[in-house]
Amino acid sequence: MNTTSLILRRETAQGTLAPALLGKSGNTHLKFHLGLQTPAVMPTRHIQEAITVPAQRVSPMPNMPPCMLGLINRRSRVVWVADLALLLGLPIAQALSHQYNLILMQVGTVSLAMRVHEIDGILSISPEMIQAPPAHIPATLIPYLRGCILQPAEVLLALNAEAIVQSSALQFHSA
Repeated sequence: MNTTSLILRRETAQGTLAPALLGKSGNTHLKFHLGLQTPAVMPTRHIQEAITVPAQRVSPMPNMPPCMLGLINRRSRVVWVADLALLLGLPIAQALSHQYNLILMQVGTVSLAMRVHEIDGILSISPEMIQAPPAHIPATLIPYLRGCILQPAEVLLALNAEAIVQSSALQFHSA
């Protein structure tokens, strides 16, 4: 198994600030918020980086689905940027931001940057902790979930990275 490290970086117009090592892949998951009150996790094995970039670094593209924010040049590679909440059919309750929190992920040969509301850090989650989604989870989310982690104060959505990159909203570029 590949045990790459996950790096959290904050970028500004002047460059990248010092990176911080967050954890090793395996049973580790990146925790983030899709909106103000929608916490989620994704296995770090699919995540290359979690970064914050100025919004003007994302170049909008015409005639794209609403969830597609545009393109970003990252390490001499052009990567599509999608708003993960919109992709999953969730409302976004945030005003236009001057910065984007992005999760750069790789699933097979597909590279994608996903905009999230907030990046919270790394959690260690055993497979036994992931349970079937409770009844109050919107049906539109079910195809993108591995399950949920029930905690005393919140329900964490355990996202399925493979299902996300296979979303019909992301298939526009393969035709």
